[in-house]
Amino acid sequence: MKTYGVILAGGGGTRFWPLSRKELPKQLLNLTGKDLMVNETIDRLEGNVEKDDIFVVTNHTQAELMLQATSGRVRADHVLAEPAARNTAACIGYAAMEILLKYGDGIMCVLPSDHYIKKTDVYKKVLADAIQVAEKTDALVTIGIQPTFPSTGYGYICHEENKTDNLYFGVRHFVEKPNLQKAKEYLLSGEYLWNSGMFIWKASTILHYFETLLPDIYSCLQKIGAAMNTEKEKEVIQETYSVIPKISIDYGIMERADKVLVLEGDFGWSDVGSWDALEALYDKDEHGNITYGEQVHIDTHDCIIYAKSKLVTTIGLENVIVVETEDAVLVCDKNRAQEVKKIVDVLQDSDKPQYL
Repeated sequence: MKTYGVILAGGGGTRFWPLSRKELPKQLLNLTGKDLMVNETIDRLEGNVEKDDIFVVTNHTQAELMLQATSGRVRADHVLAEPAARNTAACIGYAAMEILLKYGDGIMCVLPSDHYIKKTDVYKKVLADAIQVAEKTDALVTIGIQPTFPSTGYGYICHEENKTDNLYFGVRHFVEKPNLQKAKEYLLSGEYLWNSGMFIWKASTILHYFETLLPDIYSCLQKIGAAMNTEKEKEVIQETYSVIPKISIDYGIMERADKVLVLEGDFGWSDVGSWDALEALYDKDEHGNITYGEQVHIDTHDCIIYAKSKLVTTIGLENVIVVETEDAVLVCDKNRAQEVKKIVDVLQDSDKPQYL
């Protein structure tokens, strides 16, 4: 059975403001010093997915930049532009319908575009195993990350005690971001994995779950599917997409499906969700700082300091994030990095679109 890569690249990356903006979000940034995050995601599929079978789903406002960024890696007609942001269920259903009706059923590897993975070879092996399990079992398969600390920033997957075929666990249930005490309990139990947001399944299987669990969305997908390969395809997508109910694939299907399996991954993963995640990407200096750009520091410890265009100087800072771009500066307690998206909300409410 053919294997397809489906890369989700429509997010705004608000927790990486002011570097990440609406028209140039995190997935289109080079945060690792190697390549754009979306391109690193595409390149990691080599060996598991043929180049012509990779799709990228993005927002219409980012589509032109995405086409430019992925040129030579992804076919132009495989960059699917959503007319409206309707959360992950809609974009995954749209991609599944596109694949099934235009190219034939196959295994979909649904992957976020903005993750960092250190051990690429280990990742590829886990993904190959997941593809095998999805084809053999007709289940919804996900990859859980072996937790290394009691994170309160990730969701968790509770799995059964024993692996089947030495490859996968059955999933008992999903857990939202826990408090610190719960996270410590999960870590000690050995029965929880971090929820990576990576999914592997047949296109026909996920559409069956849409029909069963999300019939309102499925009826919209059917309208889009009926127009595919006709002159009205773009018009129908434009009209239908805006009325698709907003819901994540996790809430809508994964937490309710009756056959979900998880493979364990330990390949140096980070979702690079906020500025403090740079600690997984860069080595610290002798004072515990992570720095990028031109800088001078005195008595500064355990900070993350990103300078885009100007010299940044500090004296006596500790556990602080400083980000400088051409038109904005962020200064933030490192322990509150997850709250940067609140700044974006305030800017939106204050009618300052030039900073978004």
